[in-house]
Amino acid sequence: MIAKTLPAHFDGDKIVLDEPFEMEPDTKLIITILPKEQVDQEREDWANFAMEALAHAYGDDEPEYTSDMIKEPNPK
Repeated sequence: MIAKTLPAHFDGDKIVLDEPFEMEPDTKLIITILPKEQVDQEREDWANFAMEALAHAYGDDEPEYTSDMIKEPNPK
């Protein structure tokens, strides 16, 4: 099996995977504990970065392109 990183959380009783993943019994695991503040801050940083990039891509001064302006359409 290839190494795989999976999101998970501790529900106060056990570690729970955030998405389904089939494993055989006795599969070896490595658990990395992330500080909650770090995870929350990193998520907020990525969200801010994405919003900033989106604002640049679709700014008020962005020209409006129409389909008749396409000179050579992508065949795919």
